[in-house]
Amino acid sequence: MDPAAPPPSPTPDGSVDDRRRGYLYRQVAAHLAAHPDQVLTVGAVTKALSARSTGAVFEALKKMAAAGYATHHTGPHRFQITQAGIDAAGAMPPPAPHTPRQGRRGAGRRQPVTRPNGDLYFPRKLAGATDVDVLRRLRDKRIPVLLYGPPGTGKTALVEAAFPDLLTVAGTGDTVVEDFLGTFIPLPDGGFEYVYGPLVVAMREGRALLVDDATLIPPKVLAVLYPAMDGRRVITIPGYRNERVEAVDGFYVIAGHNPGVHGAILTEALASRFDVHIEVTTDWDLARHLGVPTPAVKAAIALNADLAAGRIGWAPQLRELLGFARVRKTLGLPAAVANMAGRAPEDDREHVLAALRQHFGTDITALTLGKQR
Repeated sequence: MDPAAPPPSPTPDGSVDDRRRGYLYRQVAAHLAAHPDQVLTVGAVTKALSARSTGAVFEALKKMAAAGYATHHTGPHRFQITQAGIDAAGAMPPPAPHTPRQGRRGAGRRQPVTRPNGDLYFPRKLAGATDVDVLRRLRDKRIPVLLYGPPGTGKTALVEAAFPDLLTVAGTGDTVVEDFLGTFIPLPDGGFEYVYGPLVVAMREGRALLVDDATLIPPKVLAVLYPAMDGRRVITIPGYRNERVEAVDGFYVIAGHNPGVHGAILTEALASRFDVHIEVTTDWDLARHLGVPTPAVKAAIALNADLAAGRIGWAPQLRELLGFARVRKTLGLPAAVANMAGRAPEDDREHVLAALRQHFGTDITALTLGKQR
């Protein structure tokens, strides 16, 4: 394929074929080779190549690093070509050896995706593909997504798995505009320096921005996002000389919402800015696969049915179940069950205790300090 030729179009299902992957890889490798003394951010490479997807560029860079063709620095992610990469002259690294499937039980199992913190995320089915693939395709088309569901169901983990270049604003009732745009910080010499916030950085570097717990943020503060999300994709920074910021290709906003959480308000202005709303619930099969005992999963399913019916205000989600598995491994099953009871809010504790007793068949109390031995 001629390196100067435009990339082939996506396949009809929206995926990118191998020829296009190879084209982008060669582009990325050639750009790094042309700047051998520079350590380049993902956003800088994306902008230089006028690429449509920061995520795709990041995958190409990671492939180079895995093959020893580039050095990968983190915080933020930056890459520099190695001598081996220069010698490879843009050639794709050899494919990884094929690993045969492990019997019937493991057949067709979803391959995990590594999150930036090193934890594994197991993709879930969505719209005929996986949730990770769907989010990446929506980003390519600039279609913003609102994820909603109870706390602890994996919304943040999904977004981190889909977008390794992610920046995050953690929403609370005290979040202010400066948390998005930036603020002045004092310097040792007594002066001040303006430090740009995650919205500005994401726009300029073509990165994804997660607004977590978005409905806890005051609506007048959230309004700072809207010009960046509409057709203008431009904002100004009133606190810093009215500086104008334009979004480069790859910039993307995704938000998380926990319905039912005290103080969470999903306004029409916010909801209408997100063309796709995806409910995220707990993956019970995944909980079992990750070592959560069946009685704990069954108790959680029953409690979530009560939560949906309005009989209680809290039920364990995947986060609590994975915590259960860790405590069980460290302290044993009785302590893990008692700890699960103790994690329940006081108003719901008796209901949770009853469910745990039903499925574990033993007397259970919340984890409590006893007398001195």
